Amino acid sequence: MEKYQAVQEFINLAEKNHRIETLDKIYWRNQLLHFLGMNDWDEPQVTEEHDALTLMDQLMILARDNQAFSPEEEEFYEAALMDFISPTPSQINREFWKNYQESPKKATDYFYGLTQEINQVKTRDIAKNIAFNYHSKYGDLEITINLSKPEKDPKAIAAAKLVKDSSYPACALCIENEGLYGGGNKAARSNHRLIRLKLQDEEWGFQYSPYAYYNEHSIVLNNLHKPMKINRRSFSNLLDFLDLFPHYMIGSNADLPIVGGSILTHDHYQAGRHEFPMAKAKLREQVAFKAFPEVAVGIVNWPMSVVRLSSEDKGQLLTLADYILKKWQQYSDTSIDVIAHSADGTPHHTITPIARKREGAYEMDLVLRDNNVNETYPDGIFHPHADLHHIKKENIGLIEVMGLAVLPPRLKNELQEVEQYLLGKPHHMKDMHLPWAQELKNQGDFTEENVSEYVREAVGAVFTRVLQDAGVFKDDKAGYAGFKRFIDFINE
Repeated sequence: MEKYQAVQEFINLAEKNHRIETLDKIYWRNQLLHFLGMNDWDEPQVTEEHDALTLMDQLMILARDNQAFSPEEEEFYEAALMDFISPTPSQINREFWKNYQESPKKATDYFYGLTQEINQVKTRDIAKNIAFNYHSKYGDLEITINLSKPEKDPKAIAAAKLVKDSSYPACALCIENEGLYGGGNKAARSNHRLIRLKLQDEEWGFQYSPYAYYNEHSIVLNNLHKPMKINRRSFSNLLDFLDLFPHYMIGSNADLPIVGGSILTHDHYQAGRHEFPMAKAKLREQVAFKAFPEVAVGIVNWPMSVVRLSSEDKGQLLTLADYILKKWQQYSDTSIDVIAHSADGTPHHTITPIARKREGAYEMDLVLRDNNVNETYPDGIFHPHADLHHIKKENIGLIEVMGLAVLPPRLKNELQEVEQYLLGKPHHMKDMHLPWAQELKNQGDFTEENVSEYVREAVGAVFTRVLQDAGVFKDDKAGYAGFKRFIDFINE
């Protein structure tokens, strides 16, 4: 594709996306030419239409050849380039809510499609992830080795250190990131867009995650920078979101260190159009709370400790969820290392909630979390134990809780070395994998044809253990008895 054609097609796409009007085309062409480091023009004979990402690649080559940006600035420049074809926030919001009048699904389809086109959702990077399922006794768990988020180039890291840190925006989830060029410790967000909505009486933003871990992975974030808190209000926000988008699920990370997510300083939820393994899990047993006859309750057959509530009565479900949370926050059972507060009053109990609509009823899973540590488990009693850290050491947040493992990119190469070890070939396997790899080697005969599948199965088994370690009431006789005592405590 010749260069003038790429520029013209890009401008045409901006017009199609309602970023510009016909009268603006010459103006925007000149702005774009300057941005690309070009100072001439020759009218092309445009005979075809290329997709936005193909055009982006072509224009980035042009800009690179013209030295329009320094190598360490490439990520920021690319996002700013795509901003040329990205409708403004007001345009997108108008179009979104116009589509919403027909159906919530049409609105999210429009927004998700657009965010992929403008490279806010980085589909090509996401496609690099390694994903597979593991058949456990709890159902099929989902495993992802995350390769989508590119590793920072050492030169880019060095350059970032020279940039004066800014407190604006306050964090990566603040609404003020919309349209931010970025640099230093701030991500490239020139082509970043949010939908504005209300949950209860507060203003919130709705965006898609750039490096989506599941279908239509989205973030719902408070317009104000304030800490996360699990309480009745957060439960109510989840259900309010489902009233707006009944075809989505939504959940929140817990609000305490170790068991919470990576950003506890900004109130936010994660949503999407994906049925997670935990949502598919059946009930292990039904329980009844006499004060809440309109709510069906059960314990989910899951490695973590999950109480599932289901009701068409939104108010009853909310009241019960809040009641269970408050009961859990004060519940201790020292026989199984469950302790609600430290001697100094520090709280250790909270909940990871997940909500969805099912057959016209609200359904909410309450995952009981405990962030205590002790001498045996300094990283967390209910956290992946040390023998699993070679695979998964990070917090077990919302996504893992629901049965999707997001594993670090290092494992792509490290697991290949484990395979070489199992085949008896020369390898550079890290020492931290040795006990696990020796255990695997004792279990079977490995060939070139079966070793990769065998290692994947072993990784799936590790993830199952990770979830079991994070479970407060274990999947055994003592755990069942402990769970029953807690249910009785709620019913007192």
